Amino acid sequence: MKLREVKPEIRVLGVDDGHYGPEDERTLVVGVVMRGGKWVDGVMCTEVTVDGLDATDRLVEMVNRSKHKPQLRVILTDGVTFAGFNVLDIQRLHEETGLPVIAVIKREPDLASIISALKNLDRTEERRRMVLRAGPVYRTVTRRGEPPVYYQCAGIEPRVAELVLKRTATRHRLPEPIRVAHFVATGVTRGESSGGA
Repeated sequence: MKLREVKPEIRVLGVDDGHYGPEDERTLVVGVVMRGGKWVDGVMCTEVTVDGLDATDRLVEMVNRSKHKPQLRVILTDGVTFAGFNVLDIQRLHEETGLPVIAVIKREPDLASIISALKNLDRTEERRRMVLRAGPVYRTVTRRGEPPVYYQCAGIEPRVAELVLKRTATRHRLPEPIRVAHFVATGVTRGESSGGA
């Protein structure tokens, strides 16, 4: 699906993971369906392995089985790693769901440090390839007077992705669907939600 216009009530899925500790093997991942950055239309969830390699498979499965999928136009994720270093292949997520994917990052990522940290995990080369497949990191200011956010994208032009981010960043510099997913995921896994995504 090629996204050509960004309507104010574009239906997007924001995805973030929950809290996990050293004793946890898995953690919750929550997807929140919103119209623009204003109205919640639904919630979906799955689980991924801490420092595993199943994030892409689990998200593909979660999206493709959802009754909300026909209305979705974009998937927004909180970065490209879940549950530690369970790397999400945003290109494959796009290919297997047919939806554009935008990975949103709060601070400018240090790719060299991320790749170096992967050396401590199994299947290092596979993880490294997925990190690099996410493509270039772009920068934009979503709300005047606030710090920039960074993003990578698959299946969508960077300039269109930027419009999606600006449309959905209604209360914070981060898109509201990701913030709400963060609140739900941490609220369920910790018993109380933690601060912004």
